[in-house]
Amino acid sequence: MWPNRLFFHRRHQQTSFHAEPVRWPMQADLPPATFLGLEDSTATPDIVIMPIPYELTTSYGQGTEHGPAATITASTQVELYDPLLPEDLPCGYKIKTAPAWNGQGNTLKEQLAGITEYVSTNLASGAFPIALGGEHGMLPAILSALGNLPVLNTDLSKLTLVQIDAHADLRNQLDGDADSHACAARRALDLGIGQLLQMGIRAISREEAEVIESDERVTTWMARDVLSICDGQAHWQTWLDTIRGIQGPVWLTIDVDGLDPAYVPTTGTPVPGGLAYWQVVDTIEAVAKSCGVNWLGADINEIVPDANNHVSEFTAAMLATKVVAAHISTKLNNED
Repeated sequence: MWPNRLFFHRRHQQTSFHAEPVRWPMQADLPPATFLGLEDSTATPDIVIMPIPYELTTSYGQGTEHGPAATITASTQVELYDPLLPEDLPCGYKIKTAPAWNGQGNTLKEQLAGITEYVSTNLASGAFPIALGGEHGMLPAILSALGNLPVLNTDLSKLTLVQIDAHADLRNQLDGDADSHACAARRALDLGIGQLLQMGIRAISREEAEVIESDERVTTWMARDVLSICDGQAHWQTWLDTIRGIQGPVWLTIDVDGLDPAYVPTTGTPVPGGLAYWQVVDTIEAVAKSCGVNWLGADINEIVPDANNHVSEFTAAMLATKVVAAHISTKLNNED
């Protein structure tokens, strides 16, 4: 049993996936689940987990609004050991699980503005943020909040967005909706980000292919090339080398459908031929270890829980834990 960890065996759990904090019906006297089952510190946090149960524009599979709570629940089963760290998580750092975004807003625009306000509030402490979604349409709202950080000073041209995804998300609109999850990266470009690096793409429209070709800020690695039997390793190495060469602020956005459906069978829009789990881990660690990178945070999105096998939310919880560990490792190395 780990110290100060709220840990429960699954035989004794009955979970309900919704936007409210998860409670254990058979353990009514226990507090709501927290990330990794760790006790929330009352001190100023070093890392903040932000559950954003946003779902308004999903175009195929439904259920991303339940993703954050399910991921936090799954995280209580994740091991606290990471080879990057000298001791188990939280490794002397304070991790806070923030109350979930409240979902208020009568229109899509009002909800996105609410997400920006929610993220801004959680950024105020200076903690490293990790957002759990929720559909990918939340990304522009998150970036709008980041723009107010002193390191950016409202100038998002300083920011590099590293995107893991099956889809380019570069449509100008989908079914008449410019704020669709299918337009998240396009809206990020409209906000003025300086560079967009995309990995794992394998489902794009002609319009998106034209944006990739014409916008010099966009560099895209197609899954077919990276996973090629003949020269896939060369493409993958180029990706890692490019990340290691980034200078300046970085935000990492992970749409879990970037992974192969074997790892996330219930994501909103699964696409065959995706990345392996360890390729995403390598990407997270490359961002964290890059000397020129100022890593501002990450989001993990399009998580749809599966009550039958829990694979999707457990994968998301593992990735979020790796983000935490990689960030802490960087902080420890900088202290040496």
